[in-house]
Amino acid sequence: MRPPLAVAGYTDEVLDVVGGTLTEAERTRAERFTRKQDRLDFVAAHLLVRHCAAEILGTRACMLTVVQRCDRCGQAHGRPWLAEEPELSISLAHTSGYVCAAAGPGRIGVDAEHATGGPADENLAALALTPAESALVGRDNRKLIRQWVRKEALVKRGELALDRLRDVDLSGLPVDDLPSGSLEWEGRHLLEWTAGTVIATAITDEPAKLRLLGG
Repeated sequence: MRPPLAVAGYTDEVLDVVGGTLTEAERTRAERFTRKQDRLDFVAAHLLVRHCAAEILGTRACMLTVVQRCDRCGQAHGRPWLAEEPELSISLAHTSGYVCAAAGPGRIGVDAEHATGGPADENLAALALTPAESALVGRDNRKLIRQWVRKEALVKRGELALDRLRDVDLSGLPVDDLPSGSLEWEGRHLLEWTAGTVIATAITDEPAKLRLLGG
């Protein structure tokens, strides 16, 4: 199997490049968004993860079905998988106007968030950061969001829970804005990049490749 792959881009550019159709469950979820941009982001991310997985598998995206089912309530949300290839891990994320997806062997998690300059949200910092991380982040919002995105990716890997974010300490990782690249942390590989105000991270078991769509 090919190494893990992460693909990302601005929503309008992704929709220009990828095509396909969603399942009935996905279309129902998309229709629930009241803001058009949120709906487009959802659609783009769910189409993009098919194309990402198709490249790994050497097949066509239209042959793949994304399934989500919550273990607690049975509704169509939660960690996604492919009906045709349940052993291949997939993950997706969307933030206003930007989407990303990742696929590959082993555990995978990807997340992206907008991060503006200015002071960090003290409540968010208290929820997510350990004392060592807080000292590293200070009051810098972009540094806070970088750690938040990393921990969200760990949640999507099934290694962390949103109400236990302080259980993991990432203070050994850099938090300054750096060129896109890879990091290692306790046997995991972090592929990180930025796009405008967006900070994104994919965490995989093996080193991953990154493809950015559009300009």
